[in-house]
Amino acid sequence: MKQKGIDTFLGKRVWVIGASSGIGHACAKALLSAGAKVAISSRRMEQLHQLAGSASTEQVLALPVDVIHESQITQAHQIILERWGGLDLLLFVSGMYLPMRADDFDITLAEKTINTNLLGPMRAVAAVLPAMLTKHAGHIAIVGSVAGYSGLPKALAYGPSKAGIINFCETLYYDLLPRGVSVHMISPGFVATEATAQNDFEMPALMTPEQAAQEILQGIQAGEFDIHFPKRFSGFLKLLRILPYPLYFWIVRRFVKI
Repeated sequence: MKQKGIDTFLGKRVWVIGASSGIGHACAKALLSAGAKVAISSRRMEQLHQLAGSASTEQVLALPVDVIHESQITQAHQIILERWGGLDLLLFVSGMYLPMRADDFDITLAEKTINTNLLGPMRAVAAVLPAMLTKHAGHIAIVGSVAGYSGLPKALAYGPSKAGIINFCETLYYDLLPRGVSVHMISPGFVATEATAQNDFEMPALMTPEQAAQEILQGIQAGEFDIHFPKRFSGFLKLLRILPYPLYFWIVRRFVKI
């Protein structure tokens, strides 16, 4: 059994959480250009209003959401249902990245990372899933990272949060495939965003947010579960995670110069 894709975004009702910048902003712009109705959410309303100004009020809906607060997610979802009568696609992009290694491990920042990157999408899924299950239709797409494949330097909190996303999406797919709801696990490599601008090392196969958005939307349309890119980089990391640990750590130490 293959899960459903989306033939066209024209007229589809999409909620992009994390739309104020980076990948989420690029996805929202592409969806609006494709004729979708797009609800855009983030903590930063100024950027959302700028994006909303590029489309008609019938096509775009700007809703403030901090993903660590369940009540804000629930309230925003209720507004979408009242305005549009339903939701065809939840695209969760919001996240935080703070480089961290063992010698500067900060449990407070680690907890904040997990709360945002893992519990945040769980809260959003909990909000939208009942209606999708009732209709036996809908799409849930969550942006994780190739950093979730295996342990990498400077990702002491970020990596585990994204590894959790992989497991969460895999289990969702197993449960929802027979129920008619599609799940899309999105694992980007390096994308030029505010988050990756913190890195002080060379980022291989660096992509623009617009390139990432194209990969994501094409994957969702095709009904893909595992959307990862750029393939030459993400494929290499997929290979690394199946190697024996001694070989894996030797390769990481040899090629990751940080």
